[in-house]
Amino acid sequence: MSEPSVDTLIVDFDGRVPYDRYVEATTLHSLQRPRTDDPGEMSFLVVSQIMELYFRLIDSELREAQRQLRAGEIWSSLAPLRRAALHLEGLDASWQSLRWMTPADFNRFRAQLGDASGMQSAMYRRLEFRLGLRTASLIRLFKRDVATHRELLRSLEEPSIWDDTVAVLAAHGHEIPRAVLDRDFTLEHVPHPAVEAAWVAIYSDDGPDNHLRMLGEALAEVAERFGEWRYHHLSAVRRAMGAKPGTGGSSGIGWLERSLARAVFPELWSARTHM
Repeated sequence: MSEPSVDTLIVDFDGRVPYDRYVEATTLHSLQRPRTDDPGEMSFLVVSQIMELYFRLIDSELREAQRQLRAGEIWSSLAPLRRAALHLEGLDASWQSLRWMTPADFNRFRAQLGDASGMQSAMYRRLEFRLGLRTASLIRLFKRDVATHRELLRSLEEPSIWDDTVAVLAAHGHEIPRAVLDRDFTLEHVPHPAVEAAWVAIYSDDGPDNHLRMLGEALAEVAERFGEWRYHHLSAVRRAMGAKPGTGGSSGIGWLERSLARAVFPELWSARTHM
């Protein structure tokens, strides 16, 4: 396919080029401010910022899926869930850009991070809350940032996409105890056998119009892709710093291993043992 003729291109704009105005490219490219001359720091900054954008994108898709579920539109919730799974693949692929980093490479700029740590990402914390992974104590990190703290507290207190899914199961006649539906959303989710039994019953129906089973599979895809990202996070940290203490006061690998052990949508997985 040939390039467009320069005579046909629109080149006279009033102010900024429309593409730059639409995607804010100039602003994006002004946000990388390395503190050293080491090229590895630029890689670390760009990849970290890309991940932050993916966190927001995935969170927005999950919010849309929740909106559809709350309206009783199971079929309509599948598209944003499938998009979220694809975005998670993109997020996970970001780790590939840091696979070259050895401890020596990381140490050349690590001191510039100071007390900064990925665990301080407010957007990632919101995404975890959205998925039902709640560690309420971590919002204390943001207590001096009033607006961010308020937003995280709101996210903590509202239903996760799993909570909304369980409510949909109850609305479709599955016997979910009121205590499960009315629980305190700020607390860590405790798997319940009634939710597990509902999924066993749902998967026993292999009819083509079983939208609840389709919902279960779409959620499973999201959980698997998120788990892959967490695993590769652990691998990247192990590659770059071994078992050294993490930045920001975290325990590094120990923290990530404990996080990886927390299942997303737990009854969706445990139910498979009984199918």
